[in-house]
Amino acid sequence: MTNYLKTMIAGAAMLIAVVVPAAASDGVVTVKSDYSVAETVARIKKDVLKKGIKFFGVIDQAKLGNNAGNDVRPSRLVMFGNPALGTTFITSNPEAGLDWPVRVLVYQTADGAVYAAYSDFDWIAKRHGITDREAQFKMATEVIQSVTSTIKKN
Repeated sequence: MTNYLKTMIAGAAMLIAVVVPAAASDGVVTVKSDYSVAETVARIKKDVLKKGIKFFGVIDQAKLGNNAGNDVRPSRLVMFGNPALGTTFITSNPEAGLDWPVRVLVYQTADGAVYAAYSDFDWIAKRHGITDREAQFKMATEVIQSVTSTIKKN
């Protein structure tokens, strides 16, 4: 009985070790930037505009939070999208509008590292039960990967 119990506990521990990190990051893609928050945002904006994608703006979350009395590390929400592409998701499920336009969160961690995070498009498709826009989700994934590649030094 003791060996059985040990085996069960070890198996449960291994399952938790595998499942918990996956659940914690479910649907979020994070890319480490080689630049400051400001430079990362500037590079994303420049690439988006170069690609002819509509740039909606940036919300400086840290500024808003600090003005409200919270100690917020640098954090900016960058919003952009291609209406011809992004709104096709909404035609499949209006609730997909929760995930469009595209949003990239650029933030600095306590150790000074800067990251860009965005919602995975496969996850968005599953979230909204969209099964008729595979080519469009693939294209959106390629675009966001291209845009975030500009925050890495070559």
